Amino acid sequence: MERRGLLKAAVLVCLLVLCSGRDLTIKQHPSTTIYNSTLAKTLAEYAAAIYTADLTQLFTWTCIRCGDLIEGFEMIDIIVDVENCLQAYVGFASDINAVVVVFRGTQDNSIQNWIEDLLWKQLDLDYPDMPEAMVHRGFYSAYHNTTIRDGVVNGIQKTRKLFGDVPIMVTGHSMGGAMASFCALDLVVNYGLDGVKLMTFGQPRIGNAAFASFFKKYLPHAIRVTHAHDIVPHLPPYFSFFPQKTYHHFPREVCALYSTFTVFTCLPYILPCTKYLQHRCTLFVICIL
Repeated sequence: MERRGLLKAAVLVCLLVLCSGRDLTIKQHPSTTIYNSTLAKTLAEYAAAIYTADLTQLFTWTCIRCGDLIEGFEMIDIIVDVENCLQAYVGFASDINAVVVVFRGTQDNSIQNWIEDLLWKQLDLDYPDMPEAMVHRGFYSAYHNTTIRDGVVNGIQKTRKLFGDVPIMVTGHSMGGAMASFCALDLVVNYGLDGVKLMTFGQPRIGNAAFASFFKKYLPHAIRVTHAHDIVPHLPPYFSFFPQKTYHHFPREVCALYSTFTVFTCLPYILPCTKYLQHRCTLFVICIL
């Protein structure tokens, strides 16, 4: 029985190699320093807190989610773009000694239409100063072409003025994860900031293969946390017959097998999102329990 299981696993890996047309190297135990499950739980709580409807509770950090792992957080700014229904906040987390930047995802009353739109959304914007890199205009514009960008950058500057040149942790859920990714890249490329780290939860694809390659260069330790039954990380779709013209995820992905962020028994011993497998990662991720 054990030999049969090993044979099936070997056949599956061979099929993946043949489909990708490239050599495949599987690392059995990627560095645990890249992904920290405790940090993931903490950032997931920050990402959940931004959905608090009462902004007074959010600003005073008295909301239902504003305790336990994230107790003692010092809010600096809440940025709200009413016209575009966008929101983010910036503050200081003493437990991880970092600026924390959080972006809100899509509201419940519009998420179905948003997902349906992603099924057909094409790459429609050249990313500035990155040859052949194309991105999703909506996600790019939600961060770059609204009041969110200036508000977030000002919040980071104020936080670092108060607490020193501490690292910057950027996070968000769903569409908030897409905005967080553009923000982290912006902070590194356009503002030249050091110590920028990114971890998102259930974010969609945001650009093509060229963009993913650039992204990895500037944020090599970025993490996308997903779980097995979430459709959003599979959107917009990857089309294998147009590998260079379709959406790709940037690495690295960590898969959680549960429907909430409170359980992270799926540690980073996974099939890594190499440049050969970026389009497959949300479809084929090995988790060892």
